[in-house]
Amino acid sequence: MFTKLMKLFVMALAAGLFASGTALAANPHFIGTPSATLVGFNVVVNFKEAGLGSNQNIDYVASAEATATYQCVNSGGNCPQAANKQDDSGLVTAEGTFSSGKNGQVIGSLTLVPPASTLTCPGNQELEIVAVHYSAIQIADTTNGVTASTNPQEFSATGIVCP
Repeated sequence: MFTKLMKLFVMALAAGLFASGTALAANPHFIGTPSATLVGFNVVVNFKEAGLGSNQNIDYVASAEATATYQCVNSGGNCPQAANKQDDSGLVTAEGTFSSGKNGQVIGSLTLVPPASTLTCPGNQELEIVAVHYSAIQIADTTNGVTASTNPQEFSATGIVCP
């Protein structure tokens, strides 16, 4: 009985040391500077992180401050002279969970979209984006508390041009 208990104790102790050694050996860090690319009115944040340990699920959040201008446009592609234009701004985010695989790395991308508009267009008019601006773009590994800014840090795009 004593030998069985001793074996269980030694196995538990060894498992604890192994687990803590694994945690200490992990060194989560982004490889290079994460990049950001403007695709239409969206920003795609690309990143590579290593030092995560094998087959771990890692949660990420891409974020940026963003301002978008929206306008109602009629079916002829014209902008009515009404006061139906609106700026919407705030923090935009995109979240995702990626597996580190057997090599302890994640290569991924998340897409940020402009802030949503609450503007309602009348009749035969449709909501269109006039312009968008993103700044302070970054990616965060929220599982391990690692954050990095992208390069570049800022983008602007223009859509339909209204007077």
